[in-house]
Amino acid sequence: MAVMTTYLLLFRGVGGATQLPVAQLREALTKAGFKHATTYINSGNALVRSALSREETITKVAAICKKKFGFDKPIFAPTLAEWEAVIKNHPFPNKAEGKHVHALLLAETPKPDAIERIQALAVGAEELKMVKGVCYIHTPNGFGTSKMAEKFDKWIGVVNTGRNWNTVLKMHELEIAIEAK
Repeated sequence: MAVMTTYLLLFRGVGGATQLPVAQLREALTKAGFKHATTYINSGNALVRSALSREETITKVAAICKKKFGFDKPIFAPTLAEWEAVIKNHPFPNKAEGKHVHALLLAETPKPDAIERIQALAVGAEELKMVKGVCYIHTPNGFGTSKMAEKFDKWIGVVNTGRNWNTVLKMHELEIAIEAK
């Protein structure tokens, strides 16, 4: 029997005009042969069990999303162990209020001056820290009002996708439930 891996599917840029309807996405992933297809809120979060490699899984999911939904943006697919490392490496353990801490996965390492330029916009208790390829941002006054958060995507210079801490923990909970099946 093939080894099955659970992947979190984190779709970049879902929200506003770009939608991935969760029920139809779940149905399409199941129909494509993925096991335990699960979605979480309508903002580009899904989980699947797959016998395919990460690259093959992403390629297959991307093809489904492009054909069925016209979605053609990057997809990140961390495993349970990788997601647990995101949680474990959280540099703001005493500031874990869910909507004010974000973990941003990066497709590659950004230039150090990009990080410095973004950090220079921090106001008050805002912080940005890179830990093992993940950028963590703490915005105690809200992500939507932070200049640092506003400029992040434009200035970081690499493909990325982020989730607030509430979503990080919920996706972990869902992944553990799928692994237990």
